[in-house]
Amino acid sequence: MRRTRNGRQGRQEKNIRLRRPEKGKGIAMKFSWKEDGKALILIGVASFIMALNIKTFVRTGDLFPGGATGLTVLVQRFFAEYMNIQIPYTIINLPLNAFPVYVGFRFIGKKFTIFSLVMIMLTSFLTDLIPSYPITYDVLLISVFGGIINGTAISLCLRAGATSGGTDFIAIYLSEKKQMDGWNIVLGINAVILCAAGLLFGWDKALYSIIFQYVSTQILHILYQKSQQETLFIITNKPEEVAARISEVSHHGATIMEGEGSYEHVRRYVVYSVVARAESRRVINTVKEADPAAFINSIRTDHLHGRFYSKPRE
Repeated sequence: MRRTRNGRQGRQEKNIRLRRPEKGKGIAMKFSWKEDGKALILIGVASFIMALNIKTFVRTGDLFPGGATGLTVLVQRFFAEYMNIQIPYTIINLPLNAFPVYVGFRFIGKKFTIFSLVMIMLTSFLTDLIPSYPITYDVLLISVFGGIINGTAISLCLRAGATSGGTDFIAIYLSEKKQMDGWNIVLGINAVILCAAGLLFGWDKALYSIIFQYVSTQILHILYQKSQQETLFIITNKPEEVAARISEVSHHGATIMEGEGSYEHVRRYVVYSVVARAESRRVINTVKEADPAAFINSIRTDHLHGRFYSKPRE
């Protein structure tokens, strides 16, 4: 290890600090007809896809999607088979989302929760209106392709600034506020619902439902990356410019470490930063603009402890 300018041996670290919103000061809810109008259209498309998926794949395969949707289907089927009572999807689904909606208003964002309510209500009404239309009776195909469609629909509404309701609120809260992989945790919670379904209606459909939920979760990981993080190690001769670019693009700080190249034995700087995976490509591009010769190593971050800036939802 080489000696630094101030005479101390080791690596010199500089923390690039950012101004962040003060605690207790949220973002005021604003409505833009252009941006929010597009978001509402996307929510409408996602609602239609999810309702259609329920009436084609989910109902045909007697699957239980998990979350509030799966619990709603479970309650509907329980009353239909054991009490011979047909209860509309909307009457069960809306009350089940009451607590998750509270979590959304309290901890996530008001506009986000309002948009999510639109998603929940549209999905509920469309599920009751759209007639059943079986495409295939192969339960394995239903589990795989139904999971793909379900994960796609949830990803669309998340991109629109909303959620499909239920445990999605909890997953987002854990991911963005606690820096935990909330989707995998929710997958575990859904296993409890599936155990109840297995005890009541048979284990074969419950096990197929696990395949459905697993596929849906993997599609979410692929299509929606905002709640995932990526670590960047950037070797550069322009550390201050690189750190400034990272701050401008992602609002995340960086740590500058001084080292020495082992081949030419010249001084090099390593800029270390953790950014959201969804914005890592944009960060890398702007870093290359600041220093075209920069060497960048990006690593997927599975666990993160400590403060990590997330843009507050409105």
